[in-house]
Amino acid sequence: MRIFLDANILFSAARADGAVRRLLALCEAAGHELWADAYVFEEARRNLAAKAPGGLSVLEAMAARIRIGGLLASNTLLPDTMVLPEKDRPVLAAAIRHRCDMLVTGDRTHFGPLYGKTIQGVTVLSPAMLAETVLG
Repeated sequence: MRIFLDANILFSAARADGAVRRLLALCEAAGHELWADAYVFEEARRNLAAKAPGGLSVLEAMAARIRIGGLLASNTLLPDTMVLPEKDRPVLAAAIRHRCDMLVTGDRTHFGPLYGKTIQGVTVLSPAMLAETVLG
């Protein structure tokens, strides 16, 4: 399966050797493809530089294992009725564009209402939901 990672997931995995980093390693070991795009990758890099610069080297190492697609030109892949802040729309649109099966995000505030829902083939999951869905 293709799993698209939001910036907060990349940030968490790079910042500390904790549950999120282990979850991603288990997904990779199970043969799943981890995806991001330049938009979320740069957001994770900026946040790490500001809050946890020690994680930048880990993020760079992760970049060698994650498929990173180019920036999405528009959000036209999303339904007009989609209620997401403007800054989050490119995340879901990129997951759709890259034909990912899942989008994993820890952003409960904006994506929480979409958890467990499938939008144009992409199921939005929290990290815990990803662990349950993919790893059983």
